[in-house]
Amino acid sequence: MSKVNKIVLAYSGGLDTSIILRWLQEEYQAEIVTFTADIGQEEELEPARAKAEAMGAKAIYIEDLREEFVRDFVYPMFRANAIYEGEYLLGTSIARPLIAKRMVEIAKETGADAISHGATGKGNDQVRFELGAYALKPDVKVIAPWRIWDMTSREKLMAYAEKHGIPVEMKRGTKSPYSMDANLLHISYEGDLLENPWNAPEEAMWRWSVAPEAAPDVATELELTFAGGDIVAVNNELLSPAQVLAYLNKIAGENGVGRLDLVENRYVGMKSRGCYETPGGTVMLKAHRAMESLTLDREVAHLKDDLMPRYASLIYNGYWWSPERKMLQTMIDQTQSVVNGKVRVKLYKGNVIVTGRHSDNDSLFDATIATFEDDAGAYNQFDAEGFIKLNALRMRIAARLGREV
Repeated sequence: MSKVNKIVLAYSGGLDTSIILRWLQEEYQAEIVTFTADIGQEEELEPARAKAEAMGAKAIYIEDLREEFVRDFVYPMFRANAIYEGEYLLGTSIARPLIAKRMVEIAKETGADAISHGATGKGNDQVRFELGAYALKPDVKVIAPWRIWDMTSREKLMAYAEKHGIPVEMKRGTKSPYSMDANLLHISYEGDLLENPWNAPEEAMWRWSVAPEAAPDVATELELTFAGGDIVAVNNELLSPAQVLAYLNKIAGENGVGRLDLVENRYVGMKSRGCYETPGGTVMLKAHRAMESLTLDREVAHLKDDLMPRYASLIYNGYWWSPERKMLQTMIDQTQSVVNGKVRVKLYKGNVIVTGRHSDNDSLFDATIATFEDDAGAYNQFDAEGFIKLNALRMRIAARLGREV
């Protein structure tokens, strides 16, 4: 092992990262600084502090990053209507650049010369963490134990924990069999019976939402206020970004909104089956598109839709800090200055139904032109004849030559 004096470890307090903490101490003879981010995973974080202290961590960082997470990462992503492979709302992907950013900052603050994480060599997260770290601190050393050590089974991990006196939770029957990741945007489930794509998810797995069949028989109606493309109020109550998402998660989850069962293409090359709950994000996406439908120019909206899959792939693959993502973000954010107004949605048994949209100053909907009634000369229907003939010209020429269209 090359000489490393101090390492910043992304630390949850669970079995894996606790083993990593001890392994780093032994293998590198280095001081360990732990970093635990509260991004809305709804877990008690103080036990992580106690565990890190007991294991001799040099310094312990536990930080509430919920507002920064939603304001600076989730909201910008939703301005783009980003969705990966037509379905995935990128809940895990968008959290990683924030964690990488803060790890690099802590490394600079504490004089650490390396960072470490518990992502495996099979997944996307190793790429996201490390691309972010290298973009923000090019000379940082990254230590990924899962790519180095020989503990390739749970039995070996448990044996290591027993040998080194690392506490292991043994509450049989209460621990989820799934690999789970949660933050304020979503919760994900992988592993166990989900590893067979034919198996249906068991109802007991879901944490944030009721089954659509069990949702209330009466719809819930919400009025969402947008300013600059972001939701700033719900039912006319001003809320911070994190408060908006937390509230929408609760209400949408109660109405069975936001479940997803997906087989996705990982950046490292394999296909992976996962299930996701993104109740608030599902409402946000539907409402944002409704607000844009009223306020964005047609070609601007269509160009955004053309670029969105590329933008979504950049986030999924870990390129949040790349110059191309920043370039796209600048363009996207410029379009949002007119995305102001209100959208009314109805939540009913897993569905998000838009029932109204309104903008005082930025609506491009002109009722005097769009009406099916007398438009009083606001639109000359005869103009459509020349418009159609000009657009048909190339096809008419080809047809005269006997070419197939």
